[in-house]
Amino acid sequence: MKRPVHFEIHAEDPERAANFYRELFGWTISKWDGPVDSWLGRPGAAPPGTEAAILGRRGKNPDPQEPTPVIAYVCTIDVEKV
Repeated sequence: MKRPVHFEIHAEDPERAANFYRELFGWTISKWDGPVDSWLGRPGAAPPGTEAAILGRRGKNPDPQEPTPVIAYVCTIDVEKV
C-alpha cells in the first residue's frame, strides 16, 4: 500500500513549529543532536513507520521561488520498469 513514510516541514523557527505540532496534534518530537537545526518526531495518529522532520530555514523568509516548504516521501513496494 502506498502511503507517506516520511515528510519534512521547513520552518523559520523549527523549535516553535515543533511546539505547535506537539500541542495541536499531540506529536512526539525531539531535537536532533546533529549539525543541522532539525527536530525529528512521529505524528500522533500516523501508521507505524511514519516519521516527520522539522527543518530550520536558517532565518530566511519563505521565498516563492524555493522548493515547497513541505516535502512528503511515499513508500512504493512495486516499481514497474518502463
